[in-house]
Amino acid sequence: MKILNFAMSKKLKTRRWLAVLAAALALPAWAGPAAATRQATKEQLGQALFFDANLSEPAGQACATCHDPTAAFTDPNRALPVSKGVLPGRVGNRNTPTAMYAGFSPKFHFDRKEGLYVGGQFLDGRAATLEQQAEGPFLNPLEMANPDKKTVVAKLRRAAYAPLFEEVFGPGALKDVDRAYRHMVEAIAAFERTPRFAPFSSKYDAYLAGKASLTEQELRGLKLFEDEKKGNCAACHPSRPGPKGEPPLFTDFTYDNLGVPKNPDNPFYGLPKSLNPAGKGFVDRGLGATVKKRSEDGKFKVPTLRNIALTAPYMHNGYFQTLRGLTLFYNDRDKRPRCKQSMVSEAEALRRNCWPAPEVAANVNREELGDLKLTEQEIDDIVAFMHTLTDGWWPE
Repeated sequence: MKILNFAMSKKLKTRRWLAVLAAALALPAWAGPAAATRQATKEQLGQALFFDANLSEPAGQACATCHDPTAAFTDPNRALPVSKGVLPGRVGNRNTPTAMYAGFSPKFHFDRKEGLYVGGQFLDGRAATLEQQAEGPFLNPLEMANPDKKTVVAKLRRAAYAPLFEEVFGPGALKDVDRAYRHMVEAIAAFERTPRFAPFSSKYDAYLAGKASLTEQELRGLKLFEDEKKGNCAACHPSRPGPKGEPPLFTDFTYDNLGVPKNPDNPFYGLPKSLNPAGKGFVDRGLGATVKKRSEDGKFKVPTLRNIALTAPYMHNGYFQTLRGLTLFYNDRDKRPRCKQSMVSEAEALRRNCWPAPEVAANVNREELGDLKLTEQEIDDIVAFMHTLTDGWWPE
């Protein structure tokens, strides 16, 4: 499962990840009881906003609709690779990523020393921070579909939790539209940074703390996961605690093009031309569109593997329905024959013993994955280990 950016050495990548993790987990200085109370109220307000289905147009969709806590803060509807919008017939063009542990992602930036983009929010990094990410869905015609900020703020002023805005942000917090909108997304981001989104309560966390034992298969999977010569998954999904004991986040926040095929089951292709002018010819450039560089086309953010067993389907377009199928793709993407059709589902590709062509052929990482030479048993072992990353584990 290598997702390495092969232009950078593992040593440099490890050093950068440790610095990112240390900064992400740093605790703020004590600011006194009043500030602590205000922060708690901000988080409470953010929670109310996150679950409020009245903030879409029409009412009916909340942040939690596509980031459901019962589904590791992803879309609970597994029948579609993308999420439905509040308006009938509208869907997004990408698979909804988990909101869990998103607060640890550093601000989107280009690391000049190492020559790559790091951090940010959304799969393409187009939002630098959690606050900027929270701005988007309310005004996205394929999601909550509000026509403008004024419409959203009018709903905030009518909400039962409206007084909390003044408690947190001061008198007149909802008076100015732009300022009120900024307050809203700041509160949502504060909620998303609470332990509810980062419990670090998996079996693997218990194992690292010496409070649980892994099975023989899970231990074999862990060894392969960290083996630099075979699985090497940990190169981009770091699995060991940081220098001060910080729990691993299982992502290094970089971007890569893995050669994922187009998803024939993506209903976005069938949207009207006003919403998808390219139709079935739509190609998702990912990071390349964000930074306006063809050299970054097809690259998407390395996801956390925490709760991976709960967040199918996988990849930016939901192409993979199963964790094992995804692992098979990492293992033999370049060894299986190329499917004759460009649009073939995962199940059909495995039945035919082929893989379709990449959605974006340029910039595909062809040096670090595609021929890992894992056996069937080793694939199962890695999958078994990834199941230990599910939060809420409790000893039987």
